[in-house]
Amino acid sequence: MHRVLDNPVSSAMTWLVIGIALALPSGLNVALDNVSQLSASWDSPAQISLFLHDEVSDERALALQAELSARADVSLSRFVSREEALEEFRSLSGFADVLSSLQDNPLPHLVVVAPAADAQQAVVAALRAELEAYPDVAQAVLDMEWLQRLDTMMLLGRRLVWAVAGLLILGVLLILGNTIRLAIESRREEIVIVKLVGGSNAFVRRPFLYTGLWYGVGGGLFAALLVAASLWFLQGSVADLARLYHSEFRLRGLGVMGGLNLIILGGLLGLAGAWLAVSRHLAAIQPR
Repeated sequence: MHRVLDNPVSSAMTWLVIGIALALPSGLNVALDNVSQLSASWDSPAQISLFLHDEVSDERALALQAELSARADVSLSRFVSREEALEEFRSLSGFADVLSSLQDNPLPHLVVVAPAADAQQAVVAALRAELEAYPDVAQAVLDMEWLQRLDTMMLLGRRLVWAVAGLLILGVLLILGNTIRLAIESRREEIVIVKLVGGSNAFVRRPFLYTGLWYGVGGGLFAALLVAASLWFLQGSVADLARLYHSEFRLRGLGVMGGLNLIILGGLLGLAGAWLAVSRHLAAIQPR
């Protein structure tokens, strides 16, 4: 640790660079988590349209609607009578004259069901199949397009975060490797003397591994602080925007465990980068 603190400016710059490299994917991942949290608080735009059999009466349709509203996996349900459906179709289709000439209403009763907002695509599909099995239901139709788009966008976002994280982790390893290489070169004579008196490579390697560990831990700590500071900076504006939409949404940060995981990740990367650098350069330093 004292070797790191002997050059505070250089060490701080290394910590900051590592911190920025780790903070970027961590911040993007936190942003995706907040988007998931926000989307879960919306009313689900997915709708399951239950077309009832022609012989189903208004009373039975209303009883079915009340039964569905009481389900935990349904956020709301709405009954649309065949008369309301015909009137809506007449106003939207432009075929009012043709529809007026019909002696019988061809449209069935309809119950529109909105699944719970946090329901995943597979859960909603299973709910549609279950509702279609009801004896009064002739057909259940589900528009899955919005769910497929949301799932695809979230999956794409996660993969982009992993791709960016992989590139930046590689950059962190290169930064740490170069830093340790410079430390090895600055102590070349000391290493030669240690080897002359019988010091093993493991003995020489140990302090550089500790140096890499402290660089990584410091970089992880900087990353956690950068993410926390960014969220704190955005919290007020996000809260004001949420209030305009009558929402209680609040940004969710890394948390204690997330911060500790980031510090541990930084330490492991520090050890890995130092090990690679020492293994490569230490073998080239031999007493003459």
